[in-house]
Amino acid sequence: MSSAVITPSTSKAKAGSGRLARWFAAASPAIFLSVATLIVWELISRVFQLPEFVLPAPSSIGKIFITRQGALMQAAWVTAEEILYGFILSTLVGMLIAVAIARFERMGRAVYPLMVLFQNVPKIALAPLFILWFGYDLAPKILLIVVMAFFPVALNMLVGLQAADPNLVTLMRTVGASRTEILWRVQIPHSLPSLMSGIKIAITLSVIGAIVGEFAGASAGLGYLIQFASTQMETALVFAALIQISLLGMFFYYAVEIIESKYIYWTPKI
Repeated sequence: MSSAVITPSTSKAKAGSGRLARWFAAASPAIFLSVATLIVWELISRVFQLPEFVLPAPSSIGKIFITRQGALMQAAWVTAEEILYGFILSTLVGMLIAVAIARFERMGRAVYPLMVLFQNVPKIALAPLFILWFGYDLAPKILLIVVMAFFPVALNMLVGLQAADPNLVTLMRTVGASRTEILWRVQIPHSLPSLMSGIKIAITLSVIGAIVGEFAGASAGLGYLIQFASTQMETALVFAALIQISLLGMFFYYAVEIIESKYIYWTPKI
């Protein structure tokens, strides 16, 4: 009798194929709906002979997306740089604010209402001011991303810090731990899942902030490309740039998810 030998590589291959099958089963409704929408869109464009500058067919958009990929990638690199710098800075600012509010109660009572008040200011109205103050370089886009994206990071981390196990906090106090030690040993580790939720919101807001900043004033980037294509009545290029923005946003979002699953693996998954 012969028996099959199961090697680690075979087990990994089976696990990988199982994950792929589960992903496809979960994504199949969205894939079906997307394909059906594109087919209906294509038929409407062809049957009613809509002008390309009004509503281009998906096939025309796909052609532009491929043939103009060089310009799209060049613009995407500029926007990606703005997103990355703004996201990192907004995450750091949000974390520092949350830790400061949790550590110093008086500061929290003073800062938190102002933070909520500032969050209600329409950020798109700040973009022209930032362009006026800092010019058309990278700085105003990064600053706009920070003011748009820091709040969910600060709020979610603060919720996690304040929701730390009170029994552990009491235990730490009984053994003579200082407030700073309790913060670093109990509250911050407990806040990490909530923090990651805020970070995932922040990365999507960072993409929006970069595009809004480029709309307000830029000489490069996907937002600038959309405005340029609109003035030239190249609607297919506008849609191609929107697809590029969506792909860029998905890349950053799932990069954050991969980091979360690797280092904060106990976080519940949606």
